[in-house]
Amino acid sequence: MLKLLAAQDHQPPAEGDARTVALPNDADALALPLEGVARVDLHFPSFTDGRAFSQAFLLRRRRGFAGEIRATGDVLIDQLVQMQRTGFSSAVLREGVDPADAQRQFEMFPGFYQGDAVNPQPLFAGKAA
Repeated sequence: MLKLLAAQDHQPPAEGDARTVALPNDADALALPLEGVARVDLHFPSFTDGRAFSQAFLLRRRRGFAGEIRATGDVLIDQLVQMQRTGFSSAVLREGVDPADAQRQFEMFPGFYQGDAVNPQPLFAGKAA
């Protein structure tokens, strides 16, 4: 389940801390050195810029990154479910967003037919087993 953080609870990577990386939107997620990295922050500069979705998916599925992937920036509650499905493990809510409203998004969509970064098997494959 995607962990939701209030804006005031998020601490950006500290100077010189190699365990937390803020990956720019135009950076290649496949080229990021992951040795010793525990958290990768991916930024949404605006709700129309979805490059962080692709970066999260590449980190989870292609690179096998098991650490925290955190969504920062213009995080909208209607995008939280897709963030979870593409590999994000936490999201920083914008100032003034009610966490209860954000949590309701997950109740509205309890399951999916397609596989994703978290559950790669489609729904029918699990039922057939």
